[in-house]
Amino acid sequence: MTTAAAAPDLDPTPARRRRLTAEIWIVMGLSLGRSGVYAVVTILDRLTRGPLGDQTATLNPPQADRPLLDLTYQLLSLGFALVPVALALYLLSEGGRSAVRRIGLDGTRPGTDALWGLGLGALIGVPGLGLYLLGRALGVTVQVQASGLDSYWWTVPVLVLAALKNGLIEEVIVVGYLVERLQELRWRVAAVVATSSLIRGSYHLYQGWGPFVANVAMGVVFTCFYLSRWGRRRVMPLVVAHTLLDVVAFVGYAYLPDAWLRALGLA
Repeated sequence: MTTAAAAPDLDPTPARRRRLTAEIWIVMGLSLGRSGVYAVVTILDRLTRGPLGDQTATLNPPQADRPLLDLTYQLLSLGFALVPVALALYLLSEGGRSAVRRIGLDGTRPGTDALWGLGLGALIGVPGLGLYLLGRALGVTVQVQASGLDSYWWTVPVLVLAALKNGLIEEVIVVGYLVERLQELRWRVAAVVATSSLIRGSYHLYQGWGPFVANVAMGVVFTCFYLSRWGRRRVMPLVVAHTLLDVVAFVGYAYLPDAWLRALGLA
């Protein structure tokens, strides 16, 4: 695979390697690595309770029984979830270097980023739904309810913000930050792609084996794209694609007729 830009030419000193390794563990422990550990425990719990096909996982659940209080909790949850993203960008900006430019989170190529995002979203979305339906048919995937929120004036904006939050935290941390740091540690490209992809799959494991496989595949595609001459080490197309996928899933689930959801195996 042809990469868009090379990692630093000089091998890090032993002290630098230790510091980067500790930093990676801290960032992942505060964010997606933590989610992955919880997801593993959750899937073990589910497997000991009965068939996965008979169980349900609800995304975006309500956090209070009063609408305005629920909205407050939702917004606070979204805001604090992005703190690890800020931490990762801060750490990548060492030496005065712009982190958003380093991983391509800027707005310098809006048209190209949007087109690549749309293409990647379509490439991932249709096979991903197919794997979900196959997992449901085989009984190895739980029924995923993409939104548990009631219909309020703020439901759609909150779901869109939740989709954007997922796109930012996953693509900035598990692709932009992690790839840059692992390459600084002189990891091989194959090991970088495998590690990023398996971490992505791990924190979806609570949904069953279908979403795990689908997200590992998504991770391979996204990480390879980031490192390719087409991706140019830019996470913005990945954030666009991920956000669009989640907006369709969250808002569609909340507002599609029940008959459509049943036809898609989502209800």
